[in-house]
Amino acid sequence: MQSVELNAIPNLNYNRIILIIYIFAVTLKLFMEEITWNDFEKVELRVGTILEAFEFPEARRPAYKVKVDFGEFGIKMSSAQITKHYTLDELPGKQIVGVINFPKKQIGKFMSEFLVTGFADENGDIVLTAVQSKVPNGSKLV
Repeated sequence: MQSVELNAIPNLNYNRIILIIYIFAVTLKLFMEEITWNDFEKVELRVGTILEAFEFPEARRPAYKVKVDFGEFGIKMSSAQITKHYTLDELPGKQIVGVINFPKKQIGKFMSEFLVTGFADENGDIVLTAVQSKVPNGSKLV
């Protein structure tokens, strides 16, 4: 994409620039589907404590298997591509956030029982969604 000096474009004043930016912003918003509060309430985002973490050599991309205690919702297994930011030794005891009401998902020979949540850093590596202070396992994000 070629850059253009604003003063090099004839008859382009400040108000037109603002209008172009506004139209662009509105257009971007159209691509993001809004959900209702009821939609959000259907997602069971719950906190759980990692009990154990294991190597997952069969995974296509580097990942660990994690065993997580979600309190009254039980102990569930999942996998997570978190090997860049975490070692197996530091994961047990860490409280994370997971979606526990998705259907189970087959990942190779492994059955994932919940979705581990996280954010991609500037390199695309996953940082776990976690809580700042200890809360009871099974607590719902509100």
